[in-house]
Amino acid sequence: MPFQFVRSPRAARFALAAAGLALALAGCGEQEQAQQGGALPVGAVTVQPERAPITSNLPGRVEAVRDAQIRARVTGIVQKIAFRQGGDVKAGELLFKIDPAPSKAAYDQAAAQLKQAQADLYAARQLAERYGPLVKANAVSRQEYDNAVAASRQAEAAVAAAQAALTNAKINLGYTDVVSPIDGRIGQPLVTEGALVEATSATQMALVQQLDPIYVDFSQSTAELARLRKAFAAGSLQRVGEDAARAQVVLEDGSVYEHDGKLLFTGITVDPGTGQVVLRAEFPNPDLVLLPGMYVRVRLEEGVNEQALLVPQQALQRTADGMQTLMLVRDGKVAPAPVSTGAVVGSRIVVTQGLNAGDVVIVEGFQKIRPGAPVQAVPWQPAGQAAGQPGQGGQPQGQGQGGQQGQGQAAQPGGSGQAAGQQAGQ
Repeated sequence: MPFQFVRSPRAARFALAAAGLALALAGCGEQEQAQQGGALPVGAVTVQPERAPITSNLPGRVEAVRDAQIRARVTGIVQKIAFRQGGDVKAGELLFKIDPAPSKAAYDQAAAQLKQAQADLYAARQLAERYGPLVKANAVSRQEYDNAVAASRQAEAAVAAAQAALTNAKINLGYTDVVSPIDGRIGQPLVTEGALVEATSATQMALVQQLDPIYVDFSQSTAELARLRKAFAAGSLQRVGEDAARAQVVLEDGSVYEHDGKLLFTGITVDPGTGQVVLRAEFPNPDLVLLPGMYVRVRLEEGVNEQALLVPQQALQRTADGMQTLMLVRDGKVAPAPVSTGAVVGSRIVVTQGLNAGDVVIVEGFQKIRPGAPVQAVPWQPAGQAAGQPGQGGQPQGQGQGGQQGQGQAAQPGGSGQAAGQQAGQ
């Protein structure tokens, strides 16, 4: 005997009730949409010209203002390390002591040779002076007198050479005291007591860096520079004076460095490998937050657009061929508009072409509209003014009650039936 399913009267009543509730909800949604003339609510903003600083975010690297490599200038054995590694040092402060004995011996020898040369000069001068009256009286020959004068001048040259040798020996003796050439912070010693350092190879002993203020070097493409020049020439951007130009550093964690800097120069040579020019900015660094070698991003203020048209970045859409478009509300319907964009200002972006003042731009609700569809523009509010709801992918809330209801009605096909079924099951 084949199995036959028999529905109980209780189950039948529940099914009829669920179907009736679904039809009632669908009828309410159709009635509300009919009252609105078929227009779906979408979050939108009305674009108006406003003043906006034009900035660029460029990768950069921190460089020390002064970078002094402490190297040996005489050959000898390191006797003493006189600094605290990682500490601050002053110009002229003693860092290392090299054994001065060989240099002191060379100095004493040079001093003795100078005295000998001075003695030879005295004898030669006396002889030349003595021959002077005698040659006039023909008591000595003219040749003998000339030889005496030449010997006196040679002795003078020998004294000068000995004096130079003594000065050089004194300099080398002074080099046994290795001092800091600049104010700054010193790292670890690269040699230890007892190590042999050589002047011929200029053994590096330590590194002193001046870290306050500090430089940040960054690069910008020639294409971007050309675009800025054209904008300045056309008058769409106003140039910021060199003294007023502001640079900011964005650290690795995304925070903005608390001290603003200033642009020092723009490079005049283009790197043939990258097509970029190097720029340099100077920043105060009293707390030594910026350290040489750090990679940061530089936010550079390049100009001011007094009539900028700004839209939220999430309003931009991409077509299949990669072009940027905005969805506008014109005559109550969706009208796509291809646009060109420029600099980013906070969470918004400057639209340079394809948008006019007074245009209404759709920011939210793209999943339920298409070009030519009737829509109702509801003022859009940025994120943070209404609590986010699960399942909306972090889209900004706060469109108003009508906008939120519209989103709930026009979600996925069959969404009303699913909600009805859940309510019936409860």
